[in-house]
Amino acid sequence: MNKRIVIGILLYILIHPHIFGQEETYIIEKTSFSSDKYDEYCPVFYREGLVFSANISANPLFNYSNSSNRGVFNIFYTEKDFEGNWLKPELFSKEIKTRYNDGPCAFSSGFDTIYFSRNLYVDRTLKNNAPARNKLGIFYSTLKNNEWDNVRAMRINNEWYNLTSPYLSPDGKKLYFASDNPDGHGGLDLYVSDWKGNYWSNPVNLGPVINTEGNEAYPFVNQAGELFFSSDGHGGLGAKDIFFTRLSGDEWISPIHIDSPVNSAYDDFGIIADPLMKEGYFSSNRDGTVDIYHFYTLIPQVFHRSIQKENQYCFVFEDSGSVVIDTNALKYVWAFSDGKSETGSRIIHCFPGPGDYEVRLDIVEKESGRLVCHKLRNIIHLKNFEQPYIDSPDCGMTGEILQFSGLESYLPGYEILNYAWDFGDGTKDLGFNTNHVYPKSGEYEVNLGLELKSDSTGKLMRTGISKNVKIFSNLQQKIEYEKRLNSAESVLVDVLSYPGAKLETVFSVEENLRQGAVFRVELLTSENRISNNRVIRNVPSKYMIDEVANSDSTLYSYFVEWQLDLMATYPAYKEMHQLGFDDVVIKAVVLTDPPEKDLYNLRKIYSTSADRCFNNTYVLTSHALIMLDQVVNLMNRYPEIKLEVGVHTDSSGADESNLGVSQRRADTMVNYLINRGIRSNRLYAVGYGETKPIAPNYFEHDRKRNRRVELRIVND
Repeated sequence: MNKRIVIGILLYILIHPHIFGQEETYIIEKTSFSSDKYDEYCPVFYREGLVFSANISANPLFNYSNSSNRGVFNIFYTEKDFEGNWLKPELFSKEIKTRYNDGPCAFSSGFDTIYFSRNLYVDRTLKNNAPARNKLGIFYSTLKNNEWDNVRAMRINNEWYNLTSPYLSPDGKKLYFASDNPDGHGGLDLYVSDWKGNYWSNPVNLGPVINTEGNEAYPFVNQAGELFFSSDGHGGLGAKDIFFTRLSGDEWISPIHIDSPVNSAYDDFGIIADPLMKEGYFSSNRDGTVDIYHFYTLIPQVFHRSIQKENQYCFVFEDSGSVVIDTNALKYVWAFSDGKSETGSRIIHCFPGPGDYEVRLDIVEKESGRLVCHKLRNIIHLKNFEQPYIDSPDCGMTGEILQFSGLESYLPGYEILNYAWDFGDGTKDLGFNTNHVYPKSGEYEVNLGLELKSDSTGKLMRTGISKNVKIFSNLQQKIEYEKRLNSAESVLVDVLSYPGAKLETVFSVEENLRQGAVFRVELLTSENRISNNRVIRNVPSKYMIDEVANSDSTLYSYFVEWQLDLMATYPAYKEMHQLGFDDVVIKAVVLTDPPEKDLYNLRKIYSTSADRCFNNTYVLTSHALIMLDQVVNLMNRYPEIKLEVGVHTDSSGADESNLGVSQRRADTMVNYLINRGIRSNRLYAVGYGETKPIAPNYFEHDRKRNRRVELRIVND
């Protein structure tokens, strides 16, 4: 061992002399009421004392619960005197005592109902009672006038197999027990029955995670719903050992072996404990007979071993791409409430820590930086994972003093009462901060266990977390490992897929489009109506101005244009800005008026390309006729509306010629509608020529977009 390792270990021993080399988690002692002559087992808490099963003063000739012929078992009670000494056990109740096996038992939280195991038939004489058919079942009785009254059999009992060692959950809603039902996984299996308000449900096997081909029995459930049981099928130190498990979602976690000296090379079973397992009792035959032992916890054993999740504050933000923009003219700008901003459709942003942050995505002009469209506004609620947290290096060197802290644990609603550390090399410690030295290289699982108290209920519980720490004896290997680790951590996720981030959408263009929105150019907003204002009168007559009273504010908005995609409104946006509307912006406005919604759907279904509507200059195509027939249906459905049929051209040809062509085409469509029965005073034919392009006229695919037909509802 080199000099640096020796110095590190010596320093650590000086800092933690009471922990170094500590192996035992518990200390145990046999209770004074346990005898060397009889068997006592399966204690349960009852008021100020303990209730347990024993064969004290039993007739040794008959026994139907075990093969050792040590006599039948009855239920006994003991408590401590004023000096803290256990009193001599007494028969718990003569009302429930039989000549056969009574117990183990369990009580309701108010100690007014007892559930206990005993032989099904107790009225026969001992000689005539055949053990093979007189199985064990579960019975219950209620306390009335200080006497246990009206013993009744559970309906789930069966004369073909045993039900025994019942335990009632603290809330009284679940009854756990063991049974050798032949449909199980092995010998004795654990089952649970649920209270349905006025009856117990059919038993359900706890499944192969808990039950084995061997025997599982003697369940105990604490206030946190954690299950302790005994098994000879999960391996361990001896015959029967005690194990711990709990539900994770709907599944039981793999059973965890209780440390020695609670478990031993002998039969250990029938454990009970306080909510934090600081002390309790269990049964063992390690001293010749079955006795009840008292245990104290020196350093809490960490049962909860969920893998630690690392909190993340850096995320990828990416535009969905559902709204197409011309990236030659426009760009995306992300703005964050922490004061930072980024440009691009896909960016990376790092928040300073957990908290609530506003995120905005705007579309702006590249050259001028003017706002074109508010695309997105979200509130991100970024939280640390609700978990114990081990704050420590991910790796270290042998002999190096590593610092471990649990102060970053985030468990809202709970007070942390105690911190317990298991460093994975046989050493343990207590406290929210601690140091540790690993003398050997390797990968160690560090466990942090917390004892908690609920702020709202005062309920005590435990939880824990685990983290792997890699220890090297070669410095270069450690450096290379850290490089690989940093490279892996640099893989970021989209904020939408991060479980620690909750997204609250305040506004989204995509969401509005899903609800049937169209893109409109908002000129301005005002608290007062300004329809006849001279500013509004500056808008060219080719644009129809709509006044909209905002339902979520007292403002009036003034709009022009009505398009299905954003870029089609951009030319109008630029023209309005040139006219002096400095606050002009493009918005995705959800249509609420039924006629407008139906017209919107019609425009989405039928192509409004002029090339598809006219065979040559003025003759309507079959596509146009089908579309116009749907317009007839629309106007008949809403007889109060008026409609503008607007026809547009590209910039090819002379201005006056284009204007004439578009007007004649509009007249052709309107005449068809009139011939189909629509009154002429409800229709307007407008030829716009090339005056309202929605795309540049440089390329044919853009010119084709400009050659279009637009149907608009006209407000008087």
